Amino acid sequence: MSSSDNPDTVTDRGLFGKKKEDDKKKEEEEEKEEGGGGFIEKVKDFIHDIGEKIEEAVGFGKPSADVSGIHIPHIGLHRADLVIDVLIKNPNPVPIPLVDIDYLIDSDGRKLVAGLIPDAGTIHAHGEETVKVPISISFDHIKDTYGDIQPGSIIPYLVRVILLVDVPIFGRIKIPLEKSGEIPVPYKPDVDVDKIKFHHFSFEETTATIHLSLENKNDFDLGLNLLQYEMWLGDDSVVNAELTESTKIVKQGITKMQIPFKFRPKDLGSAVWDMIRGRGTGYTIKGKIDVDTPFGNMKLPIDKVGGTTKLKKEDDDDDDEE
Repeated sequence: MSSSDNPDTVTDRGLFGKKKEDDKKKEEEEEKEEGGGGFIEKVKDFIHDIGEKIEEAVGFGKPSADVSGIHIPHIGLHRADLVIDVLIKNPNPVPIPLVDIDYLIDSDGRKLVAGLIPDAGTIHAHGEETVKVPISISFDHIKDTYGDIQPGSIIPYLVRVILLVDVPIFGRIKIPLEKSGEIPVPYKPDVDVDKIKFHHFSFEETTATIHLSLENKNDFDLGLNLLQYEMWLGDDSVVNAELTESTKIVKQGITKMQIPFKFRPKDLGSAVWDMIRGRGTGYTIKGKIDVDTPFGNMKLPIDKVGGTTKLKKEDDDDDDEE
């Protein structure tokens, strides 16, 4: 009998052959699946690599910024104008828009001023620019809002700036910045006419000297450059002039000044004649001073209404203390 006539042998071959075919089919399917999955991954890797190469070649990156300085172009009795210089560097090959500038200034947690500047400009490609942020601080608002902030004091401040820029690939990003400093809350000086001494008297022209006291109630020195003033005795204006003498008015101190002037008694009213007779008379003095401070130049008003002074002879030194 040949082997083909053996039923057992035929059966074994049939089972083995079927198993072999199934295994082969399974391997082909697995290879197909593996081939498909590998292809997708390769495509993803290819796209990622291309993106990185494009980004690297084109040079896109996030901009940087810094507060390079804070200036006070104007400071007076009622407000201070600040300019914040923000240096922005753009490493990208295209201009980027500066969408918004959000700012806040506080002092020990007390908000002094806040605001938003929209559409603040454009930063040139591969360049850097200093963007100026103008801010005004109202001293009247500060004194009305915070009773513990006294006129004449120096207070700390913290500037917080947030830049919103629109950068290709990255989208809109925020750049937070901070800078601290100090700013004064100015107090106008007190002015008093201690006395008026005359040197030569005549009805046509009398020469005299005003003995003036200026009291600086601020916590910082004042460097006097200019004094402009007008003085009235009673209802009569006796002098309207300016003094360019430079002097230092120390913080929380009093500076004495002597200002020569001339007047015509015959043109004036009863207040001047009362002074000539040795009586006290009411006076008013108004004007302004131009001073240098550690925070910049200031122009501060001076005024005294309802004061009383006397006209003394030149040799009367009974109460001279200068």
